Formats: sequence, C-alpha cells, structure tokens
Amino acid sequence: MNKADYIKKRRFLSSKIIEARESAGFSQLQVSKILAISQSTLSKIENGDRRVDFLVLLEMAKLYNQPITFFIPENQTGK
Repeated sequence: MNKADYIKKRRFLSSKIIEARESAGFSQLQVSKILAISQSTLSKIENGDRRVDFLVLLEMAKLYNQPITFFIPENQTGK
C-alpha cells in the first residue's frame, strides 16, 4: 500500500470512529472512561494521529452498537 492510500484509509477510519461515537450520543470523555483509555488517546485516534488497537476498535463497535464492518471501507470487505 502506498502512502497516499494509507493516509486515505486512516482518515476514513478516523471519520467513522467519530461518526459512530456521535451517533451513539457519547462524548469523548464518556468513551475514554468506559474504554479505560485517556481522552487524549481517544482524541488522537479520532484525529488520525494515533493507531487504534484492533481490540479497542472491537470494544468501540460494541459500545456504539455498530458491526465491525462499519469501520472498513466498502471496497475492502469483498463487496
């Protein structure tokens, strides 16, 4: 994967994480407490400045009541 594709996919993931959190009605502070991560870490994940651990992403999906595929670009799911 080239750098441009990587950046595009990372931005997509970050935007989906924000979208899911906001749709579920949570603040960053609430999510950070529930997931036992700092608000700073969550902010960096949402801004694309930090990678999200897959296990944390699974917990986010569960918390936001979203399938894990919600966070994957459509052309990457085999559709």
